Amino acid sequence: MKLSVLALPGDGIGVEVTQEAVRVLRHVAQKWDHTLELREGLLGGIAIHRTGTPLPEETLRLATEADATLMGAVGLPEFDNAPPDKRPEKGLLGIRQALGVYANLRPVRAWRSQLDSSPLKNHLVEGADMIIVRELTGGIYYGTPRGIFENGAETRAVNTMTYTRSEIERVSRMAFQLAEGRRKKVTSVDKSNVLENSQLWRRVVIEIAREFPDVALDHLLVDNCAMQLILNPRRFDVVLTENMFGDILSDEGAVLAGSIGMLPSASIGARRPSGAWAGLYEPVHGSAPDIAGQGKANPLGAIGSVGAMLEYSFGLKEESCAVDTAIQAVLASGRVTADLQPSGAPATTAQVGEAVCAAIG
Repeated sequence: MKLSVLALPGDGIGVEVTQEAVRVLRHVAQKWDHTLELREGLLGGIAIHRTGTPLPEETLRLATEADATLMGAVGLPEFDNAPPDKRPEKGLLGIRQALGVYANLRPVRAWRSQLDSSPLKNHLVEGADMIIVRELTGGIYYGTPRGIFENGAETRAVNTMTYTRSEIERVSRMAFQLAEGRRKKVTSVDKSNVLENSQLWRRVVIEIAREFPDVALDHLLVDNCAMQLILNPRRFDVVLTENMFGDILSDEGAVLAGSIGMLPSASIGARRPSGAWAGLYEPVHGSAPDIAGQGKANPLGAIGSVGAMLEYSFGLKEESCAVDTAIQAVLASGRVTADLQPSGAPATTAQVGEAVCAAIG
């Protein structure tokens, strides 16, 4: 099979973890005799440095031509006080919107070999296994009007949280379809006690649930969900929520996995003419410029994102399972980076990538 992939390493440790993810992708392509067509582009801070914009037109062209895009992380401290259109994160929001990837899938699993890495007690974490389905192209991150407005001595900031029925319907169907192949439970998260936006969200989710009679549906307010993720994470199977709530809750899920470096993600949109799902794949961690270039970054989130790419964009479930199994084997071996191995001799970023390839065989 031909695998047309664009790599966008981004900033900070994004470069290092993407390098190891690409190493694993090349290894899989060679082992299963696929043809890998790999290109590389600019996104985020490095794109601003080289082109003056966080999302160059050339990057957009390459992304629309590729069947899938593998991203690292974006963001650098020097841009913290830059105007919104000159921040690295603007490029990330822009490419998501341009490709129409509306559902962000973030699996959160407590690996048995890493239970001690979580700050939570083992009996709370053990067995936790969920997917957080976050709506990705609507909500407060994209709504208008938005901006900071000066009016004499008073300054006013505005962000608009907005959703349409169709936006809620499509991401809800994605969540229920995933649940059908798992433990058949969807938990929809909103703030319907105070937000009209959430009241529409809940109403539409209930309507979509009728299309999936074998899937159980329950609802949680977002503040309660944040608490239950810590107190009783095993109650969750598929968690469905809007953009900002999902952004926050999925990072909280890192506590269950032991490190945010463990978490992959897949952002899925419509099918391309080739039949592949349009997809962006990235670890959920940030660019961590304080440890960039030191070989300390955990690449397993990026490597897990390659596994998701193989399954969702290319339908290669055997290859995807091989990556997942190899990650489990490496975790069990203890050949992991310092975030998972605070004592002893941790492995480097490259050594973890090599170990995953070796475990694949």
